[in-house]
Amino acid sequence: MSQSFATASQADVTESIIFPPGDIYSDEPPLESDLHREQIDLLIRLIKWWWRDRQDFYATGNLTIYFSPNQKKSEEFRGPDFFVVLDTEKKDRKSWVVWQENGKYPNVIIEMLSDSTASVDKGLKKQIYQNTFRTPDYFWFDPNNLELQLQQTNQQLEQERQRAAILAERLRAAGIDPEQIF
Repeated sequence: MSQSFATASQADVTESIIFPPGDIYSDEPPLESDLHREQIDLLIRLIKWWWRDRQDFYATGNLTIYFSPNQKKSEEFRGPDFFVVLDTEKKDRKSWVVWQENGKYPNVIIEMLSDSTASVDKGLKKQIYQNTFRTPDYFWFDPNNLELQLQQTNQQLEQERQRAAILAERLRAAGIDPEQIF
């Protein structure tokens, strides 16, 4: 055994391991409350019942999604409260490993907000789901105030506001008062 290998820290060795194809267990923490678990379970049961005759989707909750471009379990992972992936095999999994699922990411993600998760769900997770996963439909639900946020809708509204502002500026530049058009 070489001296450098014997003195390498366990973290260094673990960090360099690339996991082979196969099942990787989810690494999600326990849910915050019974209500949280019940809401996730309800969503899973509803979608599975609604699409009971379909075999081309995967729906689950509180399961880790591994998405490291280096195909390492120790890098780049998140665990949405609920997600659905379309055009995939309907089967049980221990986790969702993007590089083992033909590069597929969730089509729908729903996060259940709580006091301890709201800022991450609305901030970091939103950015990852939007920019890396490119998930078309990301929602969050706050069971305390019943806020259901349609993120895609908000993004579309903001884009329309920006387009309207640009159009108004162009009209003004052409000598037309946009307020007088209607």
